[in-house]
Amino acid sequence: TSTAADSKFNWWNSKKLRLGLDLQGGSHILLQVDDSYIISDRLNIISDETRKIFRKKNISYSEINIENEIITISTLKNIEQAKTLIKEITSNLSLEDKDNNIILYFNDNEKEKIKRSVVQQSLEIIRRRIDEVGTNEPTIQIQGKDRILVQLPGIDDPERVKKLLGKTAKMNFRLVDEKAMSMLNENKRSPVGSEYLLGAEEDSNTRYIIKKRIGVNGDRLIDAQASVDQFNKPIVSIRFDTIGARRFGDLTSKNVNKRFAIVLDNQVISAPVIRESIPGGSAQISGNFTFQTANDLAILLRAGSLPAPLSILEERTVGPSLGRDSINSGTVASIISLFLVLMYMFAVYGKFGLIANSALIINILLIIAILSFIQATLTLPGIAGIALTTGMAVDANILIFERIREESRLGRSFISAIESGFKQAFRTIIDANITTLIAAIILFYFGSGPIKGFAVTLGLGVLTTMITSLVISRVLINALFKNYKNKTIPI
Repeated sequence: TSTAADSKFNWWNSKKLRLGLDLQGGSHILLQVDDSYIISDRLNIISDETRKIFRKKNISYSEINIENEIITISTLKNIEQAKTLIKEITSNLSLEDKDNNIILYFNDNEKEKIKRSVVQQSLEIIRRRIDEVGTNEPTIQIQGKDRILVQLPGIDDPERVKKLLGKTAKMNFRLVDEKAMSMLNENKRSPVGSEYLLGAEEDSNTRYIIKKRIGVNGDRLIDAQASVDQFNKPIVSIRFDTIGARRFGDLTSKNVNKRFAIVLDNQVISAPVIRESIPGGSAQISGNFTFQTANDLAILLRAGSLPAPLSILEERTVGPSLGRDSINSGTVASIISLFLVLMYMFAVYGKFGLIANSALIINILLIIAILSFIQATLTLPGIAGIALTTGMAVDANILIFERIREESRLGRSFISAIESGFKQAFRTIIDANITTLIAAIILFYFGSGPIKGFAVTLGLGVLTTMITSLVISRVLINALFKNYKNKTIPI
């Protein structure tokens, strides 16, 4: 049984500082969404729906043609009724009629909406696939209009992830054209209503002739799990929703002793013979699977199919040793610079220097604590932002101490010199830090990746610097010198 102490400990561990790709190692992949595919795909769906409804309503036409992302319906008899029916199918298409022909197309605004929707949908599916793999702290975000950045810190098998991301994972179940298959070597062209497809992976040299009509679509899947059959061979167990179960049951009951193909991304995974009707909506996919490929296929099916193909534009792999070297170099540089700053402040300002050093250490601890709490990812540019903050924090204290020195030389008392020093330096410190904060906000808003990491630590550093220099330093000075009797200020 868990205790309150255990839950606190787990919360503490969950708030550890996350390391970025350049520090931890891993993969950086930039993907591009082929959004032109989705436009043509949607036009094909609309043209198929139009054919069906025209046939049902007995509307005569000569041809429905798609070219250059435009649907042309030629030689219509009842053009007004046809226009009404088309508007019932879709209201997103622009419609024009001329000489008994109808022209349908997506206007530019509608295309942009579709493309944005496709990129967003692709992002969510990629996120689900990555989460299924179990990668810790991935960065998945949209870049530009049609690109998706994927950063996977600490990943140990980047090739597997690339395969998972690159597959569209469109699955469907279709019947094999047995008559055409019997004359496979004689016919050079596939018959009307069927198409040639190759087998997947090890079966890639085998050709199948598959009917184009889809019996059950993979979108009807609600679960997929890798398992083993009675012979201990890897399989994928699938389960359909209510509509998919009914369609799958009809497909198998009407085609007993015939083969049906399981098609994934236009490749035939397997083409088993239907021995009996399969009601209930559960089935098993067998093929030339290993345990890992069966598990990967289950992941793809559970996560869903991508609405459009993805291509890899850029790929970088950072080894853990390189990340470790970066951490070591950054740590050594930070320690040396911090040590030199601490020594300089003590040598120049004495006891006041000790106060500035204490405020500086508190400042750095505050930044790290806030980064951990908001679960930000620390990168090398982020470390550079912290280093810059160190200099800014010391600079604020120097401004205060120099003002105190000046006030003391003018003959002010100890308390009065400190009050005046903080008051006179206040505006200068605020102005300097506000301008730096504005720069950090602009960098965060317009930048990406490492630039954002630098902007986050710089912005946090500005806020913590103002707190430590104007509040904590003053509290420490008041506490240290509350009983100070000498007239001269030890600064």
